[in-house]
Amino acid sequence: MARSRALVVTVEATGAYPAQPLPSRATPRSAGFDLRAARKVRLGRGKVVLVPTGVRMRAPPGYFVEVRPRSGLASRGVLMANAPGTIDRDYAGEVKVPLLFLGRGTYVIEAGDRIAQLRLAEDPASKFRTGRVREVAGRRGGFGSTGR
Repeated sequence: MARSRALVVTVEATGAYPAQPLPSRATPRSAGFDLRAARKVRLGRGKVVLVPTGVRMRAPPGYFVEVRPRSGLASRGVLMANAPGTIDRDYAGEVKVPLLFLGRGTYVIEAGDRIAQLRLAEDPASKFRTGRVREVAGRRGGFGSTGR
């Protein structure tokens, strides 16, 4: 099977902070590309803080970038408030990651810390239309209605 060419996400530094490495995979088999904090941020318990990354980016046509939480942070009580996040193709601003700390006291994010993972997601041309949606036998209810 022929190897396909890699898709390219264009990344530009905002110039507002010291440059960080481009998003990259921690290992060759990692599913996501690590995104880093551009500056030191202190997270207080229960407050959402938009952590700057110092970059803006653009996915190739037919794709968008998905921002996902890092499990290593979650294990320390740091969650991404809007997981997963979406970077639309027409968004040109700085990428900021909304983080929330659930532990006691404060949690410090240092400049250069990996704060999220990026995934390139396909975005096929789509549209919605009105029509009849028929129920499927055995599927009634929602929000856990099929059991544990």
